[in-house]
Amino acid sequence: MAKYGKKTEKKVEKVMHEMHEGKLKSGGSGKKVTNPKQAIAIGLSEARAEGDKVPPKKSDKKKSDKKKSDKKSDSKKSDKKKSDKKTSSKKSDSKKSDKKSDSKKSDKKKESKKK
Repeated sequence: MAKYGKKTEKKVEKVMHEMHEGKLKSGGSGKKVTNPKQAIAIGLSEARAEGDKVPPKKSDKKKSDKKKSDKKSDSKKSDKKKSDKKTSSKKSDSKKSDKKSDSKKSDKKKESKKK
């Protein structure tokens, strides 16, 4: 299965021809492009903008992969937080009840000593 469409191939071919003639300029600085890799990148970028068949950029792949993994890890983190909150609330409730019963016992001991 071909990665690139026919239109994309023609676009890159045209851009490479412009580079060899010295007519291809970069978008940002407007300087002449002399590096073939940069020329190919420009051709693919133009083809992508026109909607031709071109795979996503490598940097876009990494970003999308990170987003997917972040979503997965966020859901795991939220699940852990929920379970931690539930267990911590149970522990704190039991500690509170223990403290109350301890304070009642100590109050009874104090009263019995006074008598």
